[in-house]
Amino acid sequence: MVAVRFLALLLFLISPLMASRAEAQASDCLAMAQAPSSLVPVQFSPTALEADQVRFTFLGHSTFLIESPQGVRIATDYTGYAGGTVPDVVTMNHAHRSHYTDFPDPAIKHVLRGWNPEGGPARHDLTVGDVRIRNVTTDIRSMGGVIPDGNSIFIFEVAGLCIGHLGHLHHELSNAQLGAIGRLDIVLVPVDGTYTMAQVNMLNVLKELKARLVLPMHYFSPETLQRFINGLSGALEVEISATASVTLSAKTLPEKPKLLVLPGY
Repeated sequence: MVAVRFLALLLFLISPLMASRAEAQASDCLAMAQAPSSLVPVQFSPTALEADQVRFTFLGHSTFLIESPQGVRIATDYTGYAGGTVPDVVTMNHAHRSHYTDFPDPAIKHVLRGWNPEGGPARHDLTVGDVRIRNVTTDIRSMGGVIPDGNSIFIFEVAGLCIGHLGHLHHELSNAQLGAIGRLDIVLVPVDGTYTMAQVNMLNVLKELKARLVLPMHYFSPETLQRFINGLSGALEVEISATASVTLSAKTLPEKPKLLVLPGY
């Protein structure tokens, strides 16, 4: 009788893990979000990561190289350069030519465009190795008008972390978009204050997302970055990294929300 009860308990505990392997798996980031709140070229040279670690290398502008514990390499807002390596996955947005390429390396297995060339929203939800990648679309300005679903926020779920790259975000997020994004532990955010949106509006986005670590990008000059830092008014601690690469894990996230600046812009 005890053995039967133990077996039943074991099946109860592992059944969610088995279900999560289905193609239409529920997102850990979404599930936690819905619960009660509690350019300087960089040459990439990989080293081994622990099972709970993710490495970020800032390649400039809006491109980060993200590496998972299983060695999956992702380049965000890819324009053709990924630090001397061929990524497994690239994401792109098309507000400007500096965020995409029409000629990605044919060796790249997964090219994810943040817009749908055929119209309508782009829809991505795939698992590559130990990384789940999905997107939430937003609108962009163009020639005085608006292109619906012209940008994608890409979410990477890996090593117990929920990571969001905001792309070329042009507006504050709706409740529906925030719900679709879910929890973000780390957010990669454009802080230029002009081509995307005013820095005060981007700060409002960060307040809504409540990420514990913010990596700025798309700021063109130290002066623009400093204006963004000044606008924080102490809302985030600020750390300036000496290197363009940083290795992070859930257990090393700061207790208080922090802005971590990786060199290069």
